[in-house]
Amino acid sequence: MPAAAEYASTIELLEDALFRDAERALRTLRAPIPLRAATPRAAVLLDKVSRKATSVRQVNLERLKPIVLLGLVVGLQSADGGTVGALVVSLKQSLHVNDIQVGLLVTVSTGVGALATLLAGALADRTVRIRMLWMALLVCSAAMALSAAAPSYAWLLACRVGLGAGMAVSGPVVASLIGDYFKPLERGRVYGLVLAGEGTCTAVGLLVAGELGAVSWRLGFCWLAVVGFVLAVAVATMLREPARGGLGDTAASTRATTGPRRTAWGDLRSVLSIRTNVVLIVASSFGYFFSTGLSTFGVALLCGRFHIGQAVATVLVPGLGVGALMGVLTSGRIADRLATRGNISARITVGGVAFLAAAVLILPTLLIHNLPLALVFAFLAGVAIGGVNPPLNAARLDIVHSQLWGTAEAVRSTLVSISTGLAPLAFGAMSTALAHGDAPNATLALGHTFLVMLATLVIAAALLLVLGRRAYPRDVAAAMAAELLTVIDVAPGRSIKSCN
Repeated sequence: MPAAAEYASTIELLEDALFRDAERALRTLRAPIPLRAATPRAAVLLDKVSRKATSVRQVNLERLKPIVLLGLVVGLQSADGGTVGALVVSLKQSLHVNDIQVGLLVTVSTGVGALATLLAGALADRTVRIRMLWMALLVCSAAMALSAAAPSYAWLLACRVGLGAGMAVSGPVVASLIGDYFKPLERGRVYGLVLAGEGTCTAVGLLVAGELGAVSWRLGFCWLAVVGFVLAVAVATMLREPARGGLGDTAASTRATTGPRRTAWGDLRSVLSIRTNVVLIVASSFGYFFSTGLSTFGVALLCGRFHIGQAVATVLVPGLGVGALMGVLTSGRIADRLATRGNISARITVGGVAFLAAAVLILPTLLIHNLPLALVFAFLAGVAIGGVNPPLNAARLDIVHSQLWGTAEAVRSTLVSISTGLAPLAFGAMSTALAHGDAPNATLALGHTFLVMLATLVIAAALLLVLGRRAYPRDVAAAMAAELLTVIDVAPGRSIKSCN
């Protein structure tokens, strides 16, 4: 016979429907019913409806704030990368540098961030995350302000070092907070909303920095400094620290997290012992490698290939970003829906298919010489690229214990940062080598560089669809078992393992 717990969700849904119907009926009345004239039963129902409506409004507001603010935090880092790409022409003319030196600006910040992220991940699993986040945002704001005042290339390069250290905090902290703010079955959709901030801010960064760069490249960095400071204040005043392992229950103040004293090295080994996590790291590294090169040199390629000005190109690129935004907002929902229907590896499958579709659609974009037709393929490719991250980011939380989310994201970010840090330098070096120092051949060489680098997206898709789909169900089960052992307070001497 079915257990009583099986009917809990049905009873809750019926109760919610009753409250909604009662509230809707009350709104249709022309005059409110006096509480004194109502029967005691009606008075109780009215009171429940009022309290339910107030509670729903408060819950919706509390859920909206972390989505918006965490989306802006992730977006600030992407906007910075997009700003460098939009200012390539201005930086080369003002500071007299080449493509390799411009790529080095991004490489230095991501390289420093890769080293600092491991420390940030360990702290994110052990300290107050909200405080870490707003302090890091202040550091980023100061570094961007100093970049705007840089008198030379060396000064600008030094400022990128401080910026990379500040940006290192956002990845582990945001991933850990999303896991504790929201329930597992909604994380794909929520990640889509949060990462929509990344895509939107990248487009805004390219647009604003490109227009400001036409006046002065210093203004392109200055406006980011102001945004970073305002965001730091908002995070410090509007977000509260959620309960760790609360599974989306922000009202929970405590949860069983007792256990042996953990070490950073032990946490690192546990995270790397998860097979699906390793596949996700390698696949993401290949994908981010290509995306970083595209964001850095995409405007330059568009200007040279179709003979348009920088201001026009920076207006077209955010327009193409609308496609990426569509992919971000839909892929997480699709993966979550497939998972609820019994497709356990849906998140991995959706991410792998998105990688493969992006490679197929980018190829004609690089070969067509007709601007309108090329923009159509680029738009569709943007949808595919945008659809990669939400399901894969949600999958990372599925396969790792909640007390290791910060460390897991730090490991992933560190290794991915190595790839993204090398990408601008590799794109620039290959483009320079193919051009043979001949300026008229620079645009053609850059196009050939992108054609060669398309192989990275194909490799990422193969890793996910062939290896990731096989290991994912087992790792999800192992993570769930580890969470259960933590909740029931495992015996001393046991440590958090990946159960692999």
